[in-house]
Amino acid sequence: MTSTSSDPTLSPTLELAMALMRRPSVTPDDLGCQDLMIERLERLGFAIERLPFGDVENFWAVRGHHGPVLAFAGHTDVVPSGPEVNWEHPPFAPCIDDDGMLCGRGAADMKGSLAAMVTAVERFVTAHPDHPGRLAFLITSDEEGPAVDGTRAVVEHLRESHDRLDYCIVGEPSSTDRLGDVIKNGRRGSLGGVLHVRGVQGHVAYPHMARNPIHEVAPALDALVREHWDGGNEFFPATSFQVSNIRSGTGATNVIPGEVEVVFNFRYSTALTHETLRQRTEAILEAHGLDFHIDWTLNGEPFLTSEGALVEAAVGGVEDVMGHRPELSTAGGTSDGRFIATLGSQVVELGPRNDTIHKVNERVRAADLDDLSRVYEAIMTRLFVDGTSRP
Repeated sequence: MTSTSSDPTLSPTLELAMALMRRPSVTPDDLGCQDLMIERLERLGFAIERLPFGDVENFWAVRGHHGPVLAFAGHTDVVPSGPEVNWEHPPFAPCIDDDGMLCGRGAADMKGSLAAMVTAVERFVTAHPDHPGRLAFLITSDEEGPAVDGTRAVVEHLRESHDRLDYCIVGEPSSTDRLGDVIKNGRRGSLGGVLHVRGVQGHVAYPHMARNPIHEVAPALDALVREHWDGGNEFFPATSFQVSNIRSGTGATNVIPGEVEVVFNFRYSTALTHETLRQRTEAILEAHGLDFHIDWTLNGEPFLTSEGALVEAAVGGVEDVMGHRPELSTAGGTSDGRFIATLGSQVVELGPRNDTIHKVNERVRAADLDDLSRVYEAIMTRLFVDGTSRP
């Protein structure tokens, strides 16, 4: 027996989550998801600023006029489902199965979190209509895509407007084995590069008349792989260098190629800067006598909220609701937290389990979303009612 979004026994959180999931908002499309959220936030007295950039829908919503700002951040876009025939249930027809799992694209990443945020704020504002501080939402439809016209652009707008953002909870699925066992309090930086090494094309039977760039780049790549970039630090593992693609050749077996292209990526800690990584990489390549150039892309700087009121409130909120103490972690890929942290904000990521994100048959334990909403409410209570907050 499965439950659908028309089931009158559903909690407000699950009802909203399923309403959002029914909209196939594959990045960068929003398809009205933000309208559903805005309608409910306006009823609570939030001032809404719609911020469309390019093909991306964004909004910034604020309630209150004084004191520190706590923002809930997230995205309404999802990754494509792939062939629906591979799914046990249609990806955009959410249901709760016999095992109590909410099934469908976006259940974990991250429409479930968005619903939990909204219902948590509804309960908190009802209980504390004159709460100190300010509550905010920063929502985009461009997290799963290029991430140019989404949170990055909204953050620049906030910076230019001199808007304040002290604390931010990003609803990314952070949990591993059970809800709230992991809170992400930072992320590694991501620096990508495309290395172009030039040689001299020729016939394989006359190698002395050519110069094979694949042969020339191989020792340099070995040196980059073996390089000790850093030892990490208390919060981050050591920096990682990984080659993801190598492209070369004409397709013929008897032609020495004239160029090789190597795509690589650094995931790096706060022990290094992206400028240092670039300089050291280019020095190694130059030492191997290569004729090269690199197209660099900085995908995001590392960020860390090692301590402070938000971490304390988030850890305490999980303990209050779930009865266990979460682990603080900086593992995993990048998130929109990397843009928000540039405002000087304390940032944490806290959401449901991440074991099915971006997969066929994405799902999350339905009861976890109700618990997550209670955790978010407990964090607000700790920050603004119990006096944990300090800007």
